[in-house]
Amino acid sequence: MSTLTSPPSEAAAPARPARARRSLTNIAIEAGITLVVVAGVLVWMGPSLYRQDLVFLAATYSLIALGMYIPFVMAGSLSMAYSAYAAIGAYAVALISAKTGLSMWWGWVIGALVAAVAAVILALATQKLSGFYLAAVTLLFGIAFEHWLIDGPSFTGGSAGISGVEAVRLFGWQPPRYALVVLAILFVCAIAVIVDRMRKSVWGLTVRAARDNKNAARSSGVNPAHLTVTALAIGAAIASTGGSLFTVSVQAVTPETFTLSIVFLAIFMPIIGGRNSAWGAPLGALIVVIVTLNMPGYQGSGELLLAAAVLLILIVAPGGVIGWVSAALDKVTGRGGSSEQGRDRT
Repeated sequence: MSTLTSPPSEAAAPARPARARRSLTNIAIEAGITLVVVAGVLVWMGPSLYRQDLVFLAATYSLIALGMYIPFVMAGSLSMAYSAYAAIGAYAVALISAKTGLSMWWGWVIGALVAAVAAVILALATQKLSGFYLAAVTLLFGIAFEHWLIDGPSFTGGSAGISGVEAVRLFGWQPPRYALVVLAILFVCAIAVIVDRMRKSVWGLTVRAARDNKNAARSSGVNPAHLTVTALAIGAAIASTGGSLFTVSVQAVTPETFTLSIVFLAIFMPIIGGRNSAWGAPLGALIVVIVTLNMPGYQGSGELLLAAAVLLILIVAPGGVIGWVSAALDKVTGRGGSSEQGRDRT
């Protein structure tokens, strides 16, 4: 009697353990790089309040870049409205804390939900657009939102913004500044793990396949538009947490806090850190902050140094820092034959 199930090929059985070992090795490499980077950041930061502020800023950039990573890198949709989504999270925390007397944690949740809804509405309004036209329209949305914060209703505080945001409390405990920075780093690591798991999940593979070939996705019963809208909503919610984190770090927010320059930086962060992993976004954010704000004698030309660094990475290491390190480890361990170094396998 015939069967509909094909017997496993002889080559498939030994291939599975090999893939499992390779996957575990990659996870171990990523975890090792993360621990080394986090330990290095903590040692470098030390008791310096200025450096703690820089790490807080890098954590904020990381969350905005991780938010952009899902629709931009995975789904191939370049939305430039992420300054508005971060501002929504920042103002949600400020308004909830300063105007209602409720815990500022409600602002984190409400800000993420409002940002996701705004992203869905904007995505539905621009679903016929792509490429330059989508970027231009969403760019105008970000500019209009900033002007609305300045000239809009009185509850936004106008150009002065909102101050007096309550300090962070965890079950009645108010953490000191250093502990707060460590908690911010752990929060970024948790979001990076979630985004990286999403990238490797069935949903993430479907999103990337739809990005590369929309017609093939439609023929398989997948609607690429629905995937893009979902990716934009998730990304906006994550970016709003970046704004929330910044507000609790300085206990105030103004309309000039989240300008379009953040969006352009967020585009380059995964390129610098490495697009083949979600960890490239926070690593790129850390490098951006160091290059633009912490280079002695080069503060005035930090953006020029950043542009030169991006150009150098695109030429020498198109896989970003993580791709370059992974390629070097492959050479050392003799895994060069199985490596996918230098290729964009996002």
